[in-house]
Amino acid sequence: MSDTKTPDLATFRSETRAWLEANCPAEMRQPVRDEDDAYWGGRRATFKNDAQKAWFEACLAKGYTVPAWPQAYGGAGLNPAEAKVLREEMSRINARPPLSSFGIWMLGPALLQFGTDGQKQRFLNEIARGEIRWCQGYSEPGSGSDLVSLQTFGEDRQDHWVVNGQKIWTSYADHADWIFCLVRTDKADKYQGITFMLFDMASAGVTTKPILLISGNSPFCETFFDNVSVPKSYGDDCPAYVGQINRGWDVAKYLLGHEREMISGAGGGDRTAAIGAAMKRAAARTGDEIDPVLRAELAMFDVDALAYTAMGEKFLDEIKVGKAHPAQPNMMKYVGTELNKRRHELMMAAGGSRSLEWDSEETGGGKPSRGWLRTKANSIEGGTSEVMLNVIAKRILDLPGA
Repeated sequence: MSDTKTPDLATFRSETRAWLEANCPAEMRQPVRDEDDAYWGGRRATFKNDAQKAWFEACLAKGYTVPAWPQAYGGAGLNPAEAKVLREEMSRINARPPLSSFGIWMLGPALLQFGTDGQKQRFLNEIARGEIRWCQGYSEPGSGSDLVSLQTFGEDRQDHWVVNGQKIWTSYADHADWIFCLVRTDKADKYQGITFMLFDMASAGVTTKPILLISGNSPFCETFFDNVSVPKSYGDDCPAYVGQINRGWDVAKYLLGHEREMISGAGGGDRTAAIGAAMKRAAARTGDEIDPVLRAELAMFDVDALAYTAMGEKFLDEIKVGKAHPAQPNMMKYVGTELNKRRHELMMAAGGSRSLEWDSEETGGGKPSRGWLRTKANSIEGGTSEVMLNVIAKRILDLPGA
């Protein structure tokens, strides 16, 4: 549906463009250089600079930290067409997201689908206002792709559980305020014995340990639970679990779809953005020549990146009319992560020997090489590429199993 055929949408685009021009500081239109350039919120959060603070506060007042959420939960209540226009206009000026949050990308959609009114009123508003930072307690040693085999156990003590176990690859657990966590509460049933719990990371018995990656950074942690007391409720109509007790796998599967969209880059960012023109500008600044073979590979990447964007828009349109296939997030995750790995391989190739540098100020402390190494995990986290391909083959292509 084009703006020219929908005057109201055209007006919304014009008003949105004017609002962004007036409220998005120039510093917030620059590429993200490091993790401090993203504002994650939470009770220990600080702003990097005045521009970051101003941009967050402007978007918060407008409901643009979570624009598609209902106004009652801190959003702007935009319909899908309006939300798409906002994404397009923010992309047009390279505006950074005002708030980065696993609460927005993963827990929020699950609460909107499965949460009680009390949970929505409390947690969604806290997420939208950047008052709470969440981490995800899914994978365990020995329970990654076979997540349903998880062993972290919650012993029922009537009004609370006592949780013991370990999670691994818990992104930013050492910075998080709360965790949404899969806990086995019935050992007799593999699938219908898991509860989707919410609890405070400051609870006694919760500890974290960063995991050092080959990139030299530590976004991931091991997380340990040693006799952690988790109440069954946080007040009226606000249980400490989402969905039903022992039926958390239903919530977990729903959330995984949103996690895979996030990892694929479908939610925004530049992991699949066209790079040919950027490489050309960079070469002009340094006086380098781009090898013809590399130039052809850059062009092929840009074509594939545009096709991926078109696929994402098609899937969003199908969601609007109720025709989306439930395995489509698997396609987005597989293609998006493979594109991101290709993107960084090309950036390394274009940078030549300079890209291998690890510490200098010229390379931002080895940002090209560290970023390239970090992408090696893309095809593992959130479901391995092999698992994604198996799901696509079975559920979309209807191919027979082995």
